[in-house]
Amino acid sequence: MTNSTVPSGNPLLNVGFRIPFDQIRPEHAEEAVDTLLALTSNKLEALAGAPERNFENFMADLDTLTEQLDTVNVLVHHLNSVMSSDEWKAAMEAIIPKTSEFYTQLSLHPGLWQALKQFAGTDAAHALDPVRARHLKLTIDEFRRQGADLPEDKKARLLEVNTRLAQATNTFSKNVLEATAAYELYVPADRLKGVPQRVLDATRRDAESKGKDGHRLTLHQPVITPVLTYADDRELRQELYEAQLMVGQQEGRDNRPLVREILQLRREQAELLGFKNFADYVLQDRMAGSGDNALKFERDLDARTRPAYERENAELEAYYRQKAGADAPALQPWDGAYWAEKQRQEKYDFDEEALRPYFPMPQVLSGLFEICRRVFGITVTEAQAPGWHPEVQYYDIRDEQGVHIASFYTDWFPRDSKRAGAWMNAFVTGGPREDGVDPHLGLMCGNMTAPSGETPSLLSIREVETVFHEFGHLLHHAMSRVPVKSLSGTNVPWDFVELPSQIMENWVMEREALDLFAAHYQTGEKLPQDLYERLRAAQNYRAANAAMRQYSFGLMDLSLHVEYDPGSEADPVNVAREIMAKFMPYPLPGNFAQVAQFGHLFSSPVGYGAGYYSYKWAEVLDADAFSRFAQEGLFNRETGRAYVDTILSRGNSDDPAQLYRDFMGRDPDADALLRRSGLLES
Repeated sequence: MTNSTVPSGNPLLNVGFRIPFDQIRPEHAEEAVDTLLALTSNKLEALAGAPERNFENFMADLDTLTEQLDTVNVLVHHLNSVMSSDEWKAAMEAIIPKTSEFYTQLSLHPGLWQALKQFAGTDAAHALDPVRARHLKLTIDEFRRQGADLPEDKKARLLEVNTRLAQATNTFSKNVLEATAAYELYVPADRLKGVPQRVLDATRRDAESKGKDGHRLTLHQPVITPVLTYADDRELRQELYEAQLMVGQQEGRDNRPLVREILQLRREQAELLGFKNFADYVLQDRMAGSGDNALKFERDLDARTRPAYERENAELEAYYRQKAGADAPALQPWDGAYWAEKQRQEKYDFDEEALRPYFPMPQVLSGLFEICRRVFGITVTEAQAPGWHPEVQYYDIRDEQGVHIASFYTDWFPRDSKRAGAWMNAFVTGGPREDGVDPHLGLMCGNMTAPSGETPSLLSIREVETVFHEFGHLLHHAMSRVPVKSLSGTNVPWDFVELPSQIMENWVMEREALDLFAAHYQTGEKLPQDLYERLRAAQNYRAANAAMRQYSFGLMDLSLHVEYDPGSEADPVNVAREIMAKFMPYPLPGNFAQVAQFGHLFSSPVGYGAGYYSYKWAEVLDADAFSRFAQEGLFNRETGRAYVDTILSRGNSDDPAQLYRDFMGRDPDADALLRRSGLLES
């Protein structure tokens, strides 16, 4: 990817497979983007004006036209996510209008659009193999979807909308990151009664590192989740819950006006392009097909889950009254996790904290890699490459013939300069070439329980599932064998992209798989059978509540993008709260505004906007697809090979529904998810 015509002093202009993370600085970003925009624009004009066109010198060149620019864009976004600073934020704000304008103008370029249509009518185009023919069709569809046939005045307005949308969503993301990082609360040990010792140790050391007494509490998930789940101090739970509630609605970092603006921009974008709403626009080329279809999918699941949900809540209310007395205050949102955990411990004699000593992070990773060796025939080994932080690790992946097919970075633990959540990114897309294979490059990031003193990172069962989930995404990227880069790996319809990630989570709950990595970090003892049996018995505890929480996100998202009119006087924050209230067991506070911190929906121009339902959609697919592994053997190499050959390696080279049929031999069983969760009404 190095280009000899660009200055070599800027490491972002010499990005090969080995990314010089130890050299990249914020001041390199804008210069690199400016240089690559000029180079790519020249290539674009040459491509649009090429006198002769066949696949190799037209479609293949179009496929890789923005490759260097894309990589630099991804790297700058990535570094702002994992080591955010005023300088990185400024670098992001400097490049966003430029890149947004370029990508919009690329899809609106009249010469390129004409050249594309002319090529589509040639004998060479009609003779393309199925994968390249799909690439041509999807490219033409995408140009139309991006406005290539619009009149000039509408093209100009679309450019304005896209640029402002990129800026508004970046500001949304920045506000959430800054508000989360800014919060801290110092408390004495006696206020943390009931909280696991590992959290006490970590928060005490965190306070010491800041020169303070007591314990430093933050809004990072490895801190706030155990406090809300275990702290006996109800006022402390309420204080932390309300602090988290304020993210996205503080003065100077208030995302509530941005929610309306983003919704307005998305609606206008969709209408300019001939769609009724943003959901119909983004779902046209996904499995759901339309906003109404996705809404119907979510509402059907809601109706089928609600009886179990109401039963679970009545059981918890009765348990609470039994323990706290008939005159105890009504349960509030900061009480739910606390009392549910007490009920689970009593009902199943099971405390998830008892599992942590069996899940040290290095062991979990080695077990995951061993499972993938057995099932998919790959070998993962630690290697060396420059990282962006001392905690970053680097690995190589080789296939059964020893061929290097991919490498990846990991960055697992929270920092105040790092955004929340867990994610996988693709840095470099490789794939087959005439004389072999170009390796892929990606990463996995998370905010897991960090090592503390002499104690290694000890994961919760949910964190273990998250590690497996992100590695599923990484495998989708790493094992792709599609010759067209834009159809490779995770570049699939959004409601299919979670299948390879979610299916990996299934191995976490299987005894044979656990035996490969679940061992006590001090004694080496394997996970005791009685503890495993209690884990399985409690697996579907309050499964309906967990499902309804996901439905609340999906339906709120779809309702805002399908049914809500952003031009009306109705406040979208209130609309979102009213929708989510139907899925919450306790009354929501009047200032509940989770939508104002919902980065999945509003921190990028599309992201999961109108697409959050995809998690549940793909859960149906993964619950069903895993049934083949369960039947044929968890480590059955032939089943694993079939899965690689039909799904992991094929990216978007065929219709996802067909890929699924190729693996399962049939369409998905719609009841598979409810059956797995114990929610299928007989």
